[in-house]
Amino acid sequence: MSAPLLAWLLMSSGAGASGPGRAQSPGSPRPVVVASKPFGESYLLAEMFAQLLEARGIAVDRRPGLGATEIAFGALRAGRIDVYPEYTGTGLLAILGETPPSEPGQAFRRVSDAFRSRWGVRWLPPLGFQNSYAISVRRRTADSLGLATLSDLARVSGRLVGGFSPDFIGRADGLEGLRSAYGIEVGEVRALLQAVKYQALDAGEVDVIDGYGTDGRIARYDLVVLRDDRSFFPPYEAAALAGRRLVEERPDAVAALTELSGLLDQERMRALNERIEVEGADVSIVAREALTSVGLVSGPAATPRGDPADTSRPASLIPYLWEKRRETARLTLRHLLLVALSLGAGILVAVPLGLGLERARGRAEAVIRVIGLLQTVPSIALLAFMIPLIGIGVLPAVVALFLYSLYPIVRNTFTGVRDADPVAVSAARALGMSDAQLLTQVRLPLAGPIIMAGIRTAGVIGVGTATLAAFIGAGGLGDPIVAGLALSDTRMILSGAIPAALLALVVDLALGAIERGVTPRGVAPGPA
Repeated sequence: MSAPLLAWLLMSSGAGASGPGRAQSPGSPRPVVVASKPFGESYLLAEMFAQLLEARGIAVDRRPGLGATEIAFGALRAGRIDVYPEYTGTGLLAILGETPPSEPGQAFRRVSDAFRSRWGVRWLPPLGFQNSYAISVRRRTADSLGLATLSDLARVSGRLVGGFSPDFIGRADGLEGLRSAYGIEVGEVRALLQAVKYQALDAGEVDVIDGYGTDGRIARYDLVVLRDDRSFFPPYEAAALAGRRLVEERPDAVAALTELSGLLDQERMRALNERIEVEGADVSIVAREALTSVGLVSGPAATPRGDPADTSRPASLIPYLWEKRRETARLTLRHLLLVALSLGAGILVAVPLGLGLERARGRAEAVIRVIGLLQTVPSIALLAFMIPLIGIGVLPAVVALFLYSLYPIVRNTFTGVRDADPVAVSAARALGMSDAQLLTQVRLPLAGPIIMAGIRTAGVIGVGTATLAAFIGAGGLGDPIVAGLALSDTRMILSGAIPAALLALVVDLALGAIERGVTPRGVAPGPA
Protein backbone atom coordinates (compact mmCIF):
# COMPACT_ATOMS: atom_id res chain seq x y z
CA MET A 1 0.00 0.00 0.00
CA SER A 2 1.58 3.28 -1.09
CA ALA A 3 2.26 6.11 1.36
CA PRO A 4 0.00 8.58 -0.52
CA LEU A 5 -2.88 6.10 -0.39
CA LEU A 6 -2.36 5.52 3.33
CA ALA A 7 -2.24 9.26 3.96
CA TRP A 8 -5.45 9.78 1.99
CA LEU A 9 -7.22 7.04 3.93
CA LEU A 10 -6.16 8.44 7.31
CA MET A 11 -7.11 12.00 6.37
CA SER A 12 -10.46 10.90 4.98
CA SER A 13 -11.51 8.85 8.00
CA GLY A 14 -14.38 11.25 8.49
CA ALA A 15 -15.21 11.59 4.81
CA GLY A 16 -18.86 11.62 4.13
CA ALA A 17 -19.65 12.29 7.75
CA SER A 18 -19.50 16.04 7.76
CA GLY A 19 -22.19 18.28 6.53
CA PRO A 20 -21.96 19.62 3.00
CA GLY A 21 -19.97 22.72 2.32
CA ARG A 22 -17.99 22.46 5.55
CA ALA A 23 -14.47 22.04 4.30
CA GLN A 24 -12.03 23.41 6.85
CA SER A 25 -9.86 26.26 5.63
CA PRO A 26 -6.37 26.90 7.02
CA GLY A 27 -6.54 28.74 10.33
CA SER A 28 -10.27 28.11 10.86
CA PRO A 29 -11.50 26.33 14.00
CA ARG A 30 -11.56 22.58 13.70
CA PRO A 31 -15.00 21.00 13.21
CA VAL A 32 -16.90 19.88 16.28
CA VAL A 33 -17.05 16.08 16.27
CA VAL A 34 -20.61 15.00 17.10
CA ALA A 35 -21.14 11.31 17.80
CA SER A 36 -23.96 8.99 18.75
CA LYS A 37 -24.41 5.51 20.14
CA PRO A 38 -25.96 2.86 17.86
CA PHE A 39 -29.69 3.24 18.53
CA GLY A 40 -32.36 5.37 16.91
CA GLU A 41 -32.86 8.08 19.52
CA SER A 42 -29.13 8.63 19.84
CA TYR A 43 -28.83 9.01 16.05
CA LEU A 44 -31.64 11.57 16.11
CA LEU A 45 -30.32 13.63 19.03
CA ALA A 46 -26.82 13.68 17.58
CA GLU A 47 -28.18 14.89 14.25
CA MET A 48 -30.11 17.62 16.07
CA PHE A 49 -26.90 18.67 17.83
CA ALA A 50 -25.07 18.74 14.49
CA GLN A 51 -27.72 20.75 12.65
CA LEU A 52 -28.05 23.23 15.53
CA LEU A 53 -24.30 23.82 15.49
CA GLU A 54 -24.29 24.25 11.72
CA ALA A 55 -27.19 26.71 11.97
CA ARG A 56 -24.96 28.78 14.28
CA GLY A 57 -22.11 28.74 11.76
CA ILE A 58 -20.06 26.01 13.44
CA ALA A 59 -18.53 23.28 11.27
CA VAL A 60 -19.39 19.71 12.25
CA ASP A 61 -17.89 16.28 11.73
CA ARG A 62 -20.50 13.54 12.28
CA ARG A 63 -19.58 10.18 13.77
CA PRO A 64 -22.89 8.32 14.14
CA GLY A 65 -23.26 4.83 15.52
CA LEU A 66 -20.23 4.46 17.76
CA GLY A 67 -20.36 1.46 20.04
CA ALA A 68 -22.00 1.23 23.44
CA THR A 69 -21.37 3.54 26.39
CA GLU A 70 -17.83 2.31 27.08
CA ILE A 71 -16.72 3.07 23.52
CA ALA A 72 -18.52 6.39 23.15
CA PHE A 73 -17.39 7.72 26.52
CA GLY A 74 -13.88 6.37 26.00
CA ALA A 75 -13.68 8.32 22.75
CA LEU A 76 -14.94 11.45 24.53
CA ARG A 77 -12.39 11.13 27.32
CA ALA A 78 -9.61 10.64 24.79
CA GLY A 79 -10.65 13.78 22.90
CA ARG A 80 -11.51 11.85 19.73
CA ILE A 81 -15.08 13.13 19.78
CA ASP A 82 -16.48 16.33 21.31
CA VAL A 83 -20.10 15.66 22.22
CA TYR A 84 -22.69 12.89 22.20
CA PRO A 85 -26.12 12.37 23.81
CA GLU A 86 -26.06 10.53 27.13
CA TYR A 87 -28.38 9.77 30.06
CA THR A 88 -27.78 10.57 33.72
CA GLY A 89 -28.66 7.08 34.99
CA THR A 90 -26.22 5.56 32.51
CA GLY A 91 -23.54 7.99 33.62
CA LEU A 92 -24.01 7.09 37.26
CA LEU A 93 -24.30 3.33 36.89
CA ALA A 94 -22.33 2.35 33.79
CA ILE A 95 -19.53 4.93 34.08
CA LEU A 96 -19.24 5.95 37.73
CA GLY A 97 -20.46 2.64 39.12
CA GLU A 98 -22.64 4.37 41.70
CA THR A 99 -26.19 3.80 42.86
CA PRO A 100 -28.10 6.84 41.64
CA PRO A 101 -30.56 8.83 43.74
CA SER A 102 -34.23 8.61 42.81
CA GLU A 103 -34.63 12.37 42.37
CA PRO A 104 -33.64 13.54 38.84
CA GLY A 105 -32.12 16.82 40.01
CA GLN A 106 -29.86 15.06 42.49
CA ALA A 107 -28.78 12.54 39.85
CA PHE A 108 -27.88 15.30 37.43
CA ARG A 109 -25.91 17.25 40.03
CA ARG A 110 -23.98 14.12 40.96
CA VAL A 111 -22.93 13.23 37.43
CA SER A 112 -22.21 16.87 36.64
CA ASP A 113 -19.88 17.30 39.61
CA ALA A 114 -18.18 13.90 39.27
CA PHE A 115 -17.54 14.09 35.52
CA ARG A 116 -16.23 17.65 35.74
CA SER A 117 -13.81 16.90 38.59
CA ARG A 118 -12.53 13.57 37.23
CA TRP A 119 -12.30 14.17 33.51
CA GLY A 120 -13.13 17.79 32.77
CA VAL A 121 -16.26 16.53 30.97
CA ARG A 122 -19.38 18.70 31.20
CA TRP A 123 -23.02 17.65 31.27
CA LEU A 124 -25.01 20.40 29.58
CA PRO A 125 -28.45 21.14 31.08
CA PRO A 126 -30.92 18.27 30.42
CA LEU A 127 -32.88 18.29 27.18
CA GLY A 128 -36.20 18.02 28.99
CA PHE A 129 -37.16 14.34 28.97
CA GLN A 130 -36.27 11.07 30.65
CA ASN A 131 -35.79 7.81 28.81
CA SER A 132 -35.86 5.12 31.45
CA TYR A 133 -36.00 1.42 30.76
CA ALA A 134 -39.46 0.14 29.86
CA ILE A 135 -40.04 -3.57 30.52
CA SER A 136 -42.70 -4.54 28.01
CA VAL A 137 -44.92 -7.49 27.13
CA ARG A 138 -47.52 -8.18 24.45
CA ARG A 139 -50.98 -6.93 25.36
CA ARG A 140 -52.45 -10.43 25.17
CA THR A 141 -49.73 -11.66 27.56
CA ALA A 142 -50.53 -8.87 30.01
CA ASP A 143 -54.26 -9.61 29.80
CA SER A 144 -53.95 -13.37 30.16
CA LEU A 145 -51.50 -13.27 33.07
CA GLY A 146 -52.79 -10.14 34.77
CA LEU A 147 -49.57 -8.16 34.35
CA ALA A 148 -49.51 -4.45 35.13
CA THR A 149 -46.41 -4.00 37.29
CA LEU A 150 -42.94 -5.47 37.64
CA SER A 151 -44.11 -7.10 40.87
CA ASP A 152 -46.73 -8.92 38.79
CA LEU A 153 -43.99 -10.00 36.39
CA ALA A 154 -41.98 -11.49 39.25
CA ARG A 155 -44.90 -13.76 40.06
CA VAL A 156 -44.86 -15.48 36.63
CA SER A 157 -41.35 -14.69 35.32
CA GLY A 158 -40.12 -18.28 35.61
CA ARG A 159 -42.60 -19.30 32.88
CA LEU A 160 -41.48 -16.61 30.41
CA VAL A 161 -38.72 -16.18 27.83
CA GLY A 162 -36.92 -12.86 28.03
CA GLY A 163 -35.22 -11.02 25.15
CA PHE A 164 -32.83 -8.41 26.53
CA SER A 165 -30.01 -6.22 25.25
CA PRO A 166 -26.59 -7.67 26.08
CA ASP A 167 -25.69 -4.67 28.23
CA PHE A 168 -29.05 -4.83 30.08
CA ILE A 169 -28.38 -8.44 31.07
CA GLY A 170 -25.20 -7.57 32.93
CA ARG A 171 -25.86 -4.04 34.20
CA ALA A 172 -26.64 -3.14 37.80
CA ASP A 173 -29.71 -1.24 36.60
CA GLY A 174 -30.69 -4.14 34.34
CA LEU A 175 -31.61 -7.77 34.78
CA GLU A 176 -29.31 -8.36 37.76
CA GLY A 177 -30.85 -5.44 39.59
CA LEU A 178 -34.39 -6.61 38.80
CA ARG A 179 -33.58 -9.97 40.35
CA SER A 180 -32.51 -8.27 43.57
CA ALA A 181 -35.27 -5.66 43.71
CA TYR A 182 -38.23 -7.75 42.54
CA GLY A 183 -37.13 -11.37 42.55
CA ILE A 184 -37.62 -11.57 38.78
CA GLU A 185 -36.11 -14.84 37.50
CA VAL A 186 -36.92 -15.22 33.81
CA GLY A 187 -37.08 -18.85 32.75
CA GLU A 188 -34.90 -18.35 29.67
CA VAL A 189 -32.83 -15.31 28.70
CA ARG A 190 -31.84 -14.48 25.12
CA ALA A 191 -29.46 -11.66 24.23
CA LEU A 192 -31.00 -9.63 21.40
CA LEU A 193 -30.20 -6.35 19.69
CA GLN A 194 -32.53 -3.44 20.36
CA ALA A 195 -34.33 -3.49 17.01
CA VAL A 196 -34.60 -7.29 16.88
CA LYS A 197 -36.24 -7.54 20.31
CA TYR A 198 -39.50 -5.96 19.17
CA GLN A 199 -39.79 -8.26 16.18
CA ALA A 200 -39.05 -11.30 18.36
CA LEU A 201 -41.68 -10.22 20.90
CA ASP A 202 -44.28 -9.63 18.22
CA ALA A 203 -43.54 -13.03 16.67
CA GLY A 204 -43.88 -14.77 20.03
CA GLU A 205 -40.24 -15.86 20.14
CA VAL A 206 -39.84 -14.09 23.49
CA ASP A 207 -42.38 -12.94 26.08
CA VAL A 208 -40.80 -9.92 27.75
CA ILE A 209 -38.21 -7.39 26.61
CA ASP A 210 -36.38 -4.32 27.83
CA GLY A 211 -37.01 -1.14 25.89
CA TYR A 212 -36.96 2.61 26.42
CA GLY A 213 -39.74 4.90 27.58
CA THR A 214 -39.53 7.10 24.49
CA ASP A 215 -39.36 4.23 22.00
CA GLY A 216 -41.80 4.71 19.13
CA ARG A 217 -42.10 0.96 18.60
CA ILE A 218 -44.06 0.55 21.84
CA ALA A 219 -47.10 2.05 20.11
CA ARG A 220 -46.41 0.27 16.82
CA TYR A 221 -46.58 -3.17 18.43
CA ASP A 222 -49.30 -2.21 20.96
CA LEU A 223 -47.17 -3.26 23.91
CA VAL A 224 -47.89 -2.92 27.60
CA VAL A 225 -45.13 -1.25 29.64
CA LEU A 226 -45.05 -2.72 33.14
CA ARG A 227 -45.03 -0.10 35.87
CA ASP A 228 -41.92 0.11 38.03
CA ASP A 229 -43.95 -0.03 41.26
CA ARG A 230 -40.88 -0.11 43.52
CA SER A 231 -39.11 2.77 41.73
CA PHE A 232 -36.15 0.56 40.88
CA PHE A 233 -34.98 2.30 37.71
CA PRO A 234 -32.99 5.49 38.31
CA PRO A 235 -33.59 8.81 36.53
CA TYR A 236 -32.42 8.81 32.92
CA GLU A 237 -32.48 12.45 31.91
CA ALA A 238 -31.06 12.99 28.42
CA ALA A 239 -28.38 15.63 27.98
CA ALA A 240 -25.48 16.58 25.75
CA LEU A 241 -22.20 15.30 27.18
CA ALA A 242 -19.37 17.62 26.13
CA GLY A 243 -15.68 16.75 26.24
CA ARG A 244 -12.93 18.77 27.88
CA ARG A 245 -11.58 20.18 24.63
CA LEU A 246 -14.99 21.44 23.51
CA VAL A 247 -15.61 23.05 26.89
CA GLU A 248 -12.22 24.75 26.96
CA GLU A 249 -11.83 25.72 23.31
CA ARG A 250 -15.33 26.20 21.88
CA PRO A 251 -17.60 28.14 24.24
CA ASP A 252 -19.63 29.14 21.18
CA ALA A 253 -20.44 25.48 20.48
CA VAL A 254 -21.34 24.85 24.13
CA ALA A 255 -23.63 27.88 24.09
CA ALA A 256 -25.31 26.70 20.89
CA LEU A 257 -25.94 23.20 22.24
CA THR A 258 -27.32 24.61 25.48
CA GLU A 259 -30.10 26.32 23.48
CA LEU A 260 -31.75 22.90 23.09
CA SER A 261 -31.89 22.25 26.85
CA GLY A 262 -35.37 21.88 28.30
CA LEU A 263 -37.16 21.94 24.94
CA LEU A 264 -37.80 18.21 24.35
CA ASP A 265 -40.44 16.42 26.42
CA GLN A 266 -41.10 12.69 26.48
CA GLU A 267 -44.21 12.87 24.31
CA ARG A 268 -42.36 14.82 21.62
CA MET A 269 -39.42 12.40 21.66
CA ARG A 270 -41.67 9.37 21.41
CA ALA A 271 -43.36 10.90 18.36
CA LEU A 272 -39.99 11.73 16.78
CA ASN A 273 -38.66 8.24 17.43
CA GLU A 274 -41.80 6.73 15.93
CA ARG A 275 -41.23 8.70 12.74
CA ILE A 276 -37.73 7.34 12.19
CA GLU A 277 -38.15 3.83 13.63
CA VAL A 278 -41.67 3.01 12.49
CA GLU A 279 -42.48 5.28 9.57
CA GLY A 280 -38.97 5.22 8.10
CA ALA A 281 -38.56 8.99 7.85
CA ASP A 282 -35.10 10.37 7.17
CA VAL A 283 -33.13 11.19 10.34
CA SER A 284 -31.81 14.49 9.02
CA ILE A 285 -35.27 15.66 7.97
CA VAL A 286 -36.86 14.67 11.28
CA ALA A 287 -34.07 16.44 13.16
CA ARG A 288 -34.56 19.61 11.12
CA GLU A 289 -38.32 19.60 11.64
CA ALA A 290 -37.84 19.05 15.37
CA LEU A 291 -35.46 22.01 15.65
CA THR A 292 -37.88 24.13 13.64
CA SER A 293 -40.82 23.13 15.84
CA VAL A 294 -39.03 24.33 18.99
CA GLY A 295 -38.00 27.59 17.32
CA LEU A 296 -34.25 27.06 17.10
CA VAL A 297 -33.92 27.05 13.30
CA SER A 298 -36.03 28.33 10.46
CA GLY A 299 -36.24 27.84 6.74
CA PRO A 300 -36.89 24.84 4.47
CA ALA A 301 -36.56 21.30 5.71
CA ALA A 302 -33.25 19.55 5.30
CA THR A 303 -32.68 17.22 2.39
CA PRO A 304 -31.49 13.69 3.03
CA ARG A 305 -27.76 13.64 3.68
CA GLY A 306 -27.09 10.35 1.92
CA ASP A 307 -25.13 8.83 4.80
CA PRO A 308 -25.71 5.55 6.64
CA ALA A 309 -28.15 7.16 9.06
CA ASP A 310 -30.61 7.95 6.26
CA THR A 311 -33.89 6.10 6.56
CA SER A 312 -35.68 6.71 3.29
CA ARG A 313 -37.34 3.46 2.30
CA PRO A 314 -38.30 2.79 -1.32
CA ALA A 315 -40.92 0.19 -2.08
CA SER A 316 -38.48 -2.71 -2.45
CA LEU A 317 -34.86 -3.67 -1.99
CA ILE A 318 -33.65 -3.25 -5.58
CA PRO A 319 -34.74 0.41 -5.91
CA TYR A 320 -33.20 1.11 -2.51
CA LEU A 321 -29.87 -0.45 -3.50
CA TRP A 322 -29.89 1.47 -6.76
CA GLU A 323 -30.62 4.73 -4.94
CA LYS A 324 -27.71 4.08 -2.57
CA ARG A 325 -25.26 2.92 -5.25
CA ARG A 326 -22.87 5.86 -4.96
CA GLU A 327 -22.81 5.72 -1.19
CA THR A 328 -22.32 1.95 -1.35
CA ALA A 329 -19.42 2.37 -3.78
CA ARG A 330 -17.75 4.87 -1.44
CA LEU A 331 -18.21 2.61 1.57
CA THR A 332 -16.98 -0.42 -0.38
CA LEU A 333 -13.81 1.42 -1.33
CA ARG A 334 -13.24 2.41 2.30
CA HIS A 335 -13.89 -1.18 3.41
CA LEU A 336 -11.48 -2.56 0.83
CA LEU A 337 -8.76 -0.14 1.84
CA LEU A 338 -9.14 -1.07 5.52
CA VAL A 339 -8.72 -4.73 4.61
CA ALA A 340 -5.87 -4.09 2.17
CA LEU A 341 -3.88 -2.02 4.67
CA SER A 342 -4.30 -4.51 7.50
CA LEU A 343 -3.72 -7.58 5.35
CA GLY A 344 -0.65 -6.05 3.73
CA ALA A 345 0.82 -5.26 7.12
CA GLY A 346 -0.07 -8.75 8.32
CA ILE A 347 1.77 -10.35 5.40
CA LEU A 348 4.85 -8.18 5.95
CA VAL A 349 5.02 -9.23 9.61
CA ALA A 350 3.58 -12.75 9.71
CA VAL A 351 5.42 -14.38 6.79
CA PRO A 352 8.93 -13.46 8.03
CA LEU A 353 7.85 -14.40 11.57
CA GLY A 354 6.65 -17.80 10.38
CA LEU A 355 9.91 -18.39 8.54
CA GLY A 356 11.88 -17.40 11.61
CA LEU A 357 9.87 -19.71 13.82
CA GLU A 358 10.63 -22.60 11.49
CA ARG A 359 14.29 -22.12 12.42
CA ALA A 360 13.46 -22.25 16.14
CA ARG A 361 11.05 -25.15 16.24
CA GLY A 362 11.42 -25.77 19.95
CA ARG A 363 9.67 -22.49 20.76
CA ALA A 364 7.59 -22.11 17.63
CA GLU A 365 4.37 -23.71 18.86
CA ALA A 366 4.40 -21.68 22.08
CA VAL A 367 4.79 -18.43 20.13
CA ILE A 368 2.07 -19.37 17.64
CA ARG A 369 -0.31 -20.26 20.45
CA VAL A 370 0.26 -16.89 22.04
CA ILE A 371 -0.53 -15.19 18.72
CA GLY A 372 -3.59 -17.43 18.44
CA LEU A 373 -4.93 -16.00 21.70
CA LEU A 374 -5.72 -12.82 19.75
CA GLN A 375 -8.38 -14.79 17.89
CA THR A 376 -10.20 -15.40 21.18
CA VAL A 377 -10.59 -11.68 21.95
CA PRO A 378 -14.01 -10.47 20.74
CA SER A 379 -13.58 -8.02 17.90
CA ILE A 380 -15.61 -5.23 19.48
CA ALA A 381 -13.65 -5.60 22.73
CA LEU A 382 -10.34 -5.29 20.88
CA LEU A 383 -11.62 -2.19 19.06
CA ALA A 384 -12.74 -0.68 22.35
CA PHE A 385 -9.32 -1.36 23.85
CA MET A 386 -7.71 0.58 21.01
CA ILE A 387 -9.60 3.82 21.72
CA PRO A 388 -7.59 5.07 24.72
CA LEU A 389 -4.38 4.10 22.93
CA ILE A 390 -4.89 5.45 19.41
CA GLY A 391 -8.39 6.93 19.36
CA ILE A 392 -11.20 6.23 16.90
CA GLY A 393 -11.28 6.09 13.14
CA VAL A 394 -9.14 4.31 10.58
CA LEU A 395 -5.92 3.70 12.50
CA PRO A 396 -7.33 1.61 15.40
CA ALA A 397 -9.45 -0.36 12.95
CA VAL A 398 -6.42 -1.16 10.79
CA VAL A 399 -4.38 -2.15 13.86
CA ALA A 400 -7.13 -4.44 15.14
CA LEU A 401 -7.62 -6.09 11.73
CA PHE A 402 -3.83 -6.48 11.42
CA LEU A 403 -3.70 -8.33 14.74
CA TYR A 404 -6.49 -10.65 13.63
CA SER A 405 -4.67 -11.43 10.38
CA LEU A 406 -1.48 -12.65 12.06
CA TYR A 407 -2.48 -16.09 13.29
CA PRO A 408 -3.63 -17.79 10.06
CA ILE A 409 -0.66 -16.41 8.12
CA VAL A 410 1.95 -17.29 10.76
CA ARG A 411 0.49 -20.76 11.29
CA ASN A 412 0.32 -21.59 7.57
CA THR A 413 3.78 -20.15 6.84
CA PHE A 414 5.38 -22.17 9.62
CA THR A 415 3.52 -25.37 8.72
CA GLY A 416 4.08 -25.00 4.98
CA VAL A 417 7.82 -24.50 5.25
CA ARG A 418 8.26 -27.14 7.96
CA ASP A 419 6.36 -29.79 6.03
CA ALA A 420 7.67 -29.01 2.55
CA ASP A 421 8.08 -32.19 0.45
CA PRO A 422 10.87 -34.07 2.31
CA VAL A 423 11.92 -35.96 -0.83
CA ALA A 424 12.51 -32.73 -2.74
CA VAL A 425 14.31 -31.19 0.24
CA SER A 426 16.56 -34.25 0.64
CA ALA A 427 17.38 -34.26 -3.06
CA ALA A 428 18.27 -30.56 -2.97
CA ARG A 429 20.42 -31.07 0.09
CA ALA A 430 22.20 -33.96 -1.65
CA LEU A 431 23.02 -31.58 -4.50
CA GLY A 432 24.89 -29.41 -2.01
CA MET A 433 22.41 -26.59 -1.51
CA SER A 434 22.94 -24.42 1.57
CA ASP A 435 20.18 -23.87 4.14
CA ALA A 436 19.48 -20.45 2.67
CA GLN A 437 19.23 -21.89 -0.84
CA LEU A 438 16.99 -24.68 0.41
CA LEU A 439 14.67 -22.14 1.99
CA THR A 440 14.43 -19.69 -0.90
CA GLN A 441 14.60 -22.10 -3.84
CA VAL A 442 12.87 -25.25 -2.56
CA ARG A 443 10.99 -25.07 0.70
CA LEU A 444 9.45 -21.61 0.31
CA PRO A 445 8.16 -22.24 -3.26
CA LEU A 446 6.73 -25.60 -2.17
CA ALA A 447 5.06 -23.90 0.81
CA GLY A 448 3.60 -21.15 -1.40
CA PRO A 449 0.10 -22.65 -1.76
CA ILE A 450 -0.20 -23.27 2.00
CA ILE A 451 1.02 -19.75 2.83
CA MET A 452 -1.46 -18.29 0.36
CA ALA A 453 -4.23 -20.37 1.91
CA GLY A 454 -3.49 -18.63 5.22
CA ILE A 455 -3.48 -15.24 3.52
CA ARG A 456 -6.80 -16.03 1.84
CA THR A 457 -8.29 -17.01 5.19
CA ALA A 458 -7.02 -13.81 6.80
CA GLY A 459 -8.39 -11.74 3.90
CA VAL A 460 -11.91 -13.15 4.12
CA ILE A 461 -11.93 -12.87 7.91
CA GLY A 462 -10.75 -9.28 7.55
CA VAL A 463 -13.65 -8.37 5.27
CA GLY A 464 -16.14 -9.69 7.80
CA THR A 465 -14.46 -8.24 10.87
CA ALA A 466 -14.06 -4.83 9.21
CA THR A 467 -17.82 -4.32 9.39
CA LEU A 468 -17.34 -3.77 13.14
CA ALA A 469 -15.10 -0.79 12.36
CA ALA A 470 -18.33 1.22 12.17
CA PHE A 471 -18.47 1.12 15.97
CA ILE A 472 -15.32 3.24 16.19
CA GLY A 473 -16.02 5.62 13.33
CA ALA A 474 -13.74 4.05 10.73
CA GLY A 475 -16.42 3.79 8.04
CA GLY A 476 -16.88 0.97 5.59
CA LEU A 477 -19.79 -1.32 4.90
CA GLY A 478 -20.48 -1.75 8.61
CA ASP A 479 -21.98 1.75 8.71
CA PRO A 480 -25.30 0.86 7.04
CA ILE A 481 -25.43 -2.47 8.88
CA VAL A 482 -25.12 -0.81 12.29
CA ALA A 483 -27.50 2.00 11.37
CA GLY A 484 -30.01 -0.43 9.90
CA LEU A 485 -30.00 -2.52 13.06
CA ALA A 486 -30.55 0.60 15.15
CA LEU A 487 -33.34 1.91 12.94
CA SER A 488 -35.07 -1.41 12.16
CA ASP A 489 -34.39 -0.98 8.45
CA THR A 490 -33.76 -4.33 6.74
CA ARG A 491 -32.95 -2.65 3.42
CA MET A 492 -30.23 -0.59 5.04
CA ILE A 493 -28.74 -3.68 6.68
CA LEU A 494 -28.70 -5.51 3.35
CA SER A 495 -27.15 -2.51 1.59
CA GLY A 496 -24.07 -3.17 3.72
CA ALA A 497 -24.29 -6.93 4.16
CA ILE A 498 -24.69 -7.84 0.47
CA PRO A 499 -21.69 -5.78 -0.76
CA ALA A 500 -19.62 -7.11 2.17
CA ALA A 501 -20.42 -10.70 1.20
CA LEU A 502 -19.60 -9.99 -2.45
CA LEU A 503 -16.39 -8.23 -1.44
CA ALA A 504 -15.33 -11.27 0.60
CA LEU A 505 -15.92 -13.45 -2.47
CA VAL A 506 -13.94 -11.11 -4.72
CA VAL A 507 -11.05 -10.94 -2.25
CA ASP A 508 -10.94 -14.72 -1.99
CA LEU A 509 -11.03 -15.16 -5.77
CA ALA A 510 -8.29 -12.59 -6.28
CA LEU A 511 -6.04 -14.17 -3.67
CA GLY A 512 -6.85 -17.59 -5.12
CA ALA A 513 -5.56 -16.41 -8.51
CA ILE A 514 -2.34 -15.24 -6.83
CA GLU A 515 -2.08 -18.62 -5.11
CA ARG A 516 -2.26 -20.41 -8.43
CA GLY A 517 0.37 -18.05 -9.79
CA VAL A 518 2.89 -18.80 -7.05
CA THR A 519 2.32 -22.57 -7.12
CA PRO A 520 5.30 -24.37 -8.72
CA ARG A 521 4.63 -26.64 -11.64
CA GLY A 522 3.84 -30.15 -10.56
CA VAL A 523 2.50 -29.04 -7.17
CA ALA A 524 -1.26 -29.22 -6.79
CA PRO A 525 -2.70 -25.82 -5.74
CA GLY A 526 -5.33 -25.52 -3.05
CA PRO A 527 -9.01 -25.35 -3.96
CA ALA A 528 -10.02 -22.22 -5.86
